[in-house]
Amino acid sequence: MPPLTHLAIIMDGNGRWAKARGLSRSDGHKAGTTAARAIVQECRKLGIPYLTLYAFSKENWSRPKQEVGFLFTLLKDFLETELPTLLQQEIRLHVLGDLNGVPLATRTMVQHTMNKTALGTAMTLNLALNYSGRHEIVRACQRLLAQKVAPTDVNEELFAQHLYTAGMPDPDLIIRTSGEQRLSNYLLFQSAYSELYFTDVAWPDFHASELHLALQDFAHRQRRFGATGEESA
Repeated sequence: MPPLTHLAIIMDGNGRWAKARGLSRSDGHKAGTTAARAIVQECRKLGIPYLTLYAFSKENWSRPKQEVGFLFTLLKDFLETELPTLLQQEIRLHVLGDLNGVPLATRTMVQHTMNKTALGTAMTLNLALNYSGRHEIVRACQRLLAQKVAPTDVNEELFAQHLYTAGMPDPDLIIRTSGEQRLSNYLLFQSAYSELYFTDVAWPDFHASELHLALQDFAHRQRRFGATGEESA
C-alpha cells in the first residue's frame, strides 16, 4: 500500500440521505455528525496522522439561513461533546478557512478546542470551515505581496507555506461520498497529485467498513507523481 499520511474527505449526501428516508435535512446533518465521529476514531485507530474533513464551504452560505444556523450549532455541540475524547486520544484540532466569518458562539468553541488540543501529537484533525480552495490561493498571493517577496523568490515550497495547510503533507487520498465526482473547490493546490475515490454511499452511511473499502482501493494505486514507468516516490 502506498504511504497514507493525509486523508481528506468531502462529506456529501446528508440531505439526500434524509430525503430518501422521509426525514428533515437537520436529521441528515445529525446523522452525518455521527458518521464523522466514527471516521475520526477509525482513522485514529489506523494511525493516519492527518485527517481533513470538509465541514462548511464559503459557497454553503447560500443555503437557507435556518439550515446554516443549525449546522454551526451542531458543530459547536459536537466539539463540546468530543473535546474530552480529542484530549484523551491526543488529537489536535486545526481549522482550514476563515474563522472570522463563523458565528461567535461556534467560533469561540472552535478556538477553545484548538487551544486545548494544541499539544496533541497522535493525529491532526483539520476542519475545512468557511473554506474555499480558490480563496485560499488568493489569500496566499496576498500574503506574499504584503511581504514584498520578489517574484523570482516565489516557488511552490514558499507558496505552500502561506496556505492553511502550511507544514502539513498534501493529501494522499481524497474521498467523496454520495456519487458526485468533483472536488468542489476543495484543497485545489494541495490535491495536484492526490488519488481520488468516489463512492455512491451517502455520508451518514459511510461507516468504518466503507472507509476500509476506500483504503483497499488506494492500496492498489501506483502513485507516479507525473513520472512514467516505475512508481515514483
